[in-house]
Amino acid sequence: MALSNEEQRLLEQMEAALAAEDPKLVNAMRGVGTRRVHRRRAALAGVAFFGGLVLLVTGLYLATSTRGYIALSVLGFLVMVAAAVIAILSWQHVGSAADPGDRPGRVKTAQGSRAPSSQGFMDKMEERWRKRRDEGL
Repeated sequence: MALSNEEQRLLEQMEAALAAEDPKLVNAMRGVGTRRVHRRRAALAGVAFFGGLVLLVTGLYLATSTRGYIALSVLGFLVMVAAAVIAILSWQHVGSAADPGDRPGRVKTAQGSRAPSSQGFMDKMEERWRKRRDEGL
């Protein structure tokens, strides 16, 4: 059911008042910050990965000269593994934040599938094969 002009105007005024009163809430409701948070988390995990690499190499170097620094290498390795897992999971959230079907270059047909001009190579080859098979019968 569509809103009347007066209801639409009133709704826009309420949205503007809310945005002026609490912009953080508006950003949280829109979900604008989630992509930024996951991107930042992935970047920090990358920095932590290289920090773990430094710990690993330093621990190995010190372990050759004295005993007891092998734990530093193990700690570095664990930091690297944890950072890699966090980075991968965060980067997947960054990629899933935007629906790949909603990219501006893609045109959707009525059934929701992509238009033939944006199909991949294998899709085009399968379509050609079906046409040849159907025409041959």
